Amino acid sequence: MTKIRKAWLWGLFSILIIIQFIPVDRSAPQTPPEQGFLALENPPENIAPLLKQACFDCHSYDTRYPWYSYLAPVSWWLNNHIQEGREHLNFSLWGTYDAEDREELWEEMAEEVEEGHMPLKRYTWMHKEARLSREQRAALVAWFEQEGGE
Repeated sequence: MTKIRKAWLWGLFSILIIIQFIPVDRSAPQTPPEQGFLALENPPENIAPLLKQACFDCHSYDTRYPWYSYLAPVSWWLNNHIQEGREHLNFSLWGTYDAEDREELWEEMAEEVEEGHMPLKRYTWMHKEARLSREQRAALVAWFEQEGGE
């Protein structure tokens, strides 16, 4: 191995080690449970687990961080993805949305799940429990449409 290649590899290795010390904020504010989606909407027994498995990691403050979420630069990418998901829809803050926002979110949830956009494919690669069968998708969409139409 040439000296330049060896130096380059050591430099890359050093950078990978150093970036591990750049923290990612995984904190979540305390929110009253009664403001959460599950408490307010009381989904049926077949729907609540699907929401927790396929939606809550990115769209609530109940995120479960896997081991690889502690390795930079993956941690940065993942944190950014979670923050964007929460900005778009946060089930932990459901009670703070006004009626118009909720109506729009119900429609969007039904559409995203029905069209297969949610959960994201790149999320289900590592989270097999989040993969939805056709029947599960249909059940979620039907419930979203029923509740959103009220």
